Amino acid sequence: MPEQQLIATTALLLAAGCLGGSLLHPAHAMSSPRWDQAQDHPVKGTGVHRFSEAIEHSRNPTGTGEVVRSTDIIDLEGDLHGQVLYHPRTRLNFQRFKLVNTGHQVFSGTILGSDPVLLYDNAFRFNVDLATGATRGRVFLDQTIAGPKARCELEIDGTGVIRPNGDAEFVYAGVCRIRLKNERTEDLQ
Repeated sequence: MPEQQLIATTALLLAAGCLGGSLLHPAHAMSSPRWDQAQDHPVKGTGVHRFSEAIEHSRNPTGTGEVVRSTDIIDLEGDLHGQVLYHPRTRLNFQRFKLVNTGHQVFSGTILGSDPVLLYDNAFRFNVDLATGATRGRVFLDQTIAGPKARCELEIDGTGVIRPNGDAEFVYAGVCRIRLKNERTEDLQ
């Protein structure tokens, strides 16, 4: 039940952002005296894309393959600890054996032990070679919805490990800008 509530709440927040909610505008989200004193922190960790629990919304043929819309959940461990509600538009090209994912996603969790955050990304891109399974992606969690102001840019590499249930493992590394609790100064509290 809590997972369903998280999905419903996140969907409402995404809808507000997609309809032009000013709170999701990057300039608004990052303009504060505290943000000016935030620091960049290298981050890394692992994740699991829970394909086995994905909800497929549509599947439409194209001239070279198909486009699939779905809702997926991704677990993150390491410096980012939490879950991603992932709403990709998957374009499959069977002639070139390629897959490209773009769309919307929201991370809910912590960064390096921070207070919980909700970060939105509508600029990610994943490229998959369907012949080899090689997966590479870039993630731009750059719009703070809730919690401390933060932004993360991550590189994702598929490890090639597919669990028996079809879930896929990956590693991530990148940089997050966030003001951590131990970086606060007396005059800003």
